Amino acid sequence: MDENMELPFENEIRLTELADSCGCAAKLEPRLLAGVLEGIGRGSDDNLLVGAETSDDGAIYRINDQVAMIQTLDFFPPMVDDPWDFGQVAAANALSDIYAMGGEPKVALNIAAFPSGLDTGILKKILEGGASKILEAGAVMAGGHTIRDKTPKYGLSVSGFVHPDRIWKNCSARPGDVLVLTKPLGVGVINTAVKARLASPEAARSVLQVMTTLNRYARDVACGFTVHACTDITGFGLLGHALEMAEGSQVTIRLKAERIPVLCWAEEYASMGLVPVGAYRNREFVGARIRMHRVEEWMQDLLFDPQTSGGLLFAVPEGEAEEFCRRLSKGAYPAAVIGKVEERQDVCLLVE
Repeated sequence: MDENMELPFENEIRLTELADSCGCAAKLEPRLLAGVLEGIGRGSDDNLLVGAETSDDGAIYRINDQVAMIQTLDFFPPMVDDPWDFGQVAAANALSDIYAMGGEPKVALNIAAFPSGLDTGILKKILEGGASKILEAGAVMAGGHTIRDKTPKYGLSVSGFVHPDRIWKNCSARPGDVLVLTKPLGVGVINTAVKARLASPEAARSVLQVMTTLNRYARDVACGFTVHACTDITGFGLLGHALEMAEGSQVTIRLKAERIPVLCWAEEYASMGLVPVGAYRNREFVGARIRMHRVEEWMQDLLFDPQTSGGLLFAVPEGEAEEFCRRLSKGAYPAAVIGKVEERQDVCLLVE
């Protein structure tokens, strides 16, 4: 056989067939995680500026009056079949935590699990894909750790830096702020359709572009505006992460469903029932802390849909929102004002 001959698709290794869950949908459900972490001693240090208390995107430790270090860790099983693409998505997702806190990533370490008997050339492609995003971020890849596992997994431990006075937290939204989202929803639903071989090629390409777009560019724009709070939208879905922001800030967040951007094909696939199991776990976690009014079922599924390498959710003053969105929309995706922050009410989240 000609060594350059392309094998038919059915004979190729499909990374997604080696995983039970795809991308951020593989996260432990929030309720279970909260129970596991309860009561575990964490120690104390006055220089730990952000810890685990508000479920923020990373930890921040003050080095001096000018520099604080952000640390984060993120990895998961594949949500795409191409190894290079998987590496890019996983790296972009891990780097996002640094951007969500207003920081600049500097050093990344690979975390990889790889099955015995699988061609190590696949692992090399995964690492090369990750390295390409690390370089795009202006950081350096400084090593890592690998283990054998029946399910391939990949991600990064990332360290970055931020000025202690310019940290973005997820727990400091203020009544009167508006909420701006920088990427459309529907990543988990479309990835589920891709895994089931029901997605169109156009849908697969569109979701890959979302997942491989660094949140660096939104962070760069946001540095020129007043950011009261920020988080990235990943495995707990828009409503799970919005809930963390609302509870941490002791406010109520009101979202307008018709203003929330969604990917093409996401409505169709959600209506077909191609919804990842993580969406149902997220819905259970939010529970009675939300009230919805006239939100269609498919849209509810997208609101709980686990996003892999999703966008940033900003809380900014209303007077800056129009120019903020205009500047953000010069990038890969139009930003949208999707809601507002209000004084605390009987529920944390309102969707209408």
